[in-house]
Amino acid sequence: MLRRWSLISSTNRINKQIPAREVRLVSADGEQLGIKSIDEALRIAYDAGLDLVEVAPQEKPPVCRIMDYGKHKFEQEKKNKLARKNQSMIVIKEIKLRPKIDTHDFGTKRRHVERFLGAGHKVKVVIMFRGREMAHTDLGKKLLDRMSEEVKELGTVESAAKQEGRDMFMIMAPLLKKEIPA
Repeated sequence: MLRRWSLISSTNRINKQIPAREVRLVSADGEQLGIKSIDEALRIAYDAGLDLVEVAPQEKPPVCRIMDYGKHKFEQEKKNKLARKNQSMIVIKEIKLRPKIDTHDFGTKRRHVERFLGAGHKVKVVIMFRGREMAHTDLGKKLLDRMSEEVKELGTVESAAKQEGRDMFMIMAPLLKKEIPA
């Protein structure tokens, strides 16, 4: 029986796994029962048909609670599963442009950025420079400013234009639902 509990419990020690001689006992209702010997605490838990679970091992004496450990473990797993389900992954989409981009092509790329921001993703807009274009990084900066101006209803600039090697980029984040003007 001890072996079975050791497989279930990785964080809490329960029943005969508790090494203390005395424990501060809390009933299943949350009522303080005082300091009891471990044998007496185990007897009270077994009489109630429940488990003795160590909830605060660092205290002197350790705090133990009488509870249905299987039910407690199930509820904890259920809470953790719900928390994982509700958390959102931050996705960064990337759009690449060139400094000599045509207006129609720029419009297409802008629509992609709008679609990504509308879906709640962050967007990294990258201007790639080649050869002599490196002498005209101001054109890339103007393009990034134009992009941020044209999609300001859907997103804000999270990271301003930065030059890294032959690329210049900025990162845009979507506006929260409350911030979007109606």
